Amino acid sequence: MYLGHSLMKLKYCKLMKLELCAASIEAIKIAKELKFERIELCQNLEQGGMTPSPGLIDYALAYGVETHVLIRPRPGGFIYNNDEIEIILRDILECSVLGTHGVVIGVLNEFGEIHKDALALMIEKAGDMEVTFHRAFDDTVNYKRSLDILIELGVKRLLTSGLGSNVERGMENLKGMMEYADGRIEIMAGGGVNLNNISKIAEEVKPDAIHFSGTQKFLLDENSMFSETILKMNKIKVRKLHAAVS
Repeated sequence: MYLGHSLMKLKYCKLMKLELCAASIEAIKIAKELKFERIELCQNLEQGGMTPSPGLIDYALAYGVETHVLIRPRPGGFIYNNDEIEIILRDILECSVLGTHGVVIGVLNEFGEIHKDALALMIEKAGDMEVTFHRAFDDTVNYKRSLDILIELGVKRLLTSGLGSNVERGMENLKGMMEYADGRIEIMAGGGVNLNNISKIAEEVKPDAIHFSGTQKFLLDENSMFSETILKMNKIKVRKLHAAVS
């Protein structure tokens, strides 16, 4: 029984990578300790993640982890005006100067579809950095049409919950995406990954990668008048998630 379980884990772990959504120094450190393939570096997880500071980016790179930076100038949806797109382009160029391994981007048009022209410009600015399209994809309707655009533009990978509010609700779409993509773009499952579903995702969807943060709510500096409730990485949770598919 134990041997069978070990062989099952070996079967899907050979093909699948793990990415940690890292929004703190502690998350960067545990990503290196557990040998995650890469991190998606961001800040302000309470708002879904925002572009991190140049200092945090430089710190992650200096610490020796493969760093892919989330480029998101504000919370909310992903229909950006020209000024916001300009900020995104500047942040992408800053990542290139710092030597970042990749950027994580996403932009939609007023019809709720991938903004092809704006995305093409962002990819051009990314140069040699790998490009991941993030969960803005899950705000689109037709995943085949959206995948076609990403593949045509040469996007390296897609982070998606399968158009669902979380990976469990999008499980069937995730399976369909893997089949439709057929190796032309990496599919990374993320959004609501937890200890109850990570093995199921790995076994049934067999994505190219799984993305998770392993966080919990935490009251920061409770004795300060500026105390805030944040989403903070839980080391025990991250270790358990990593071990479940490693």
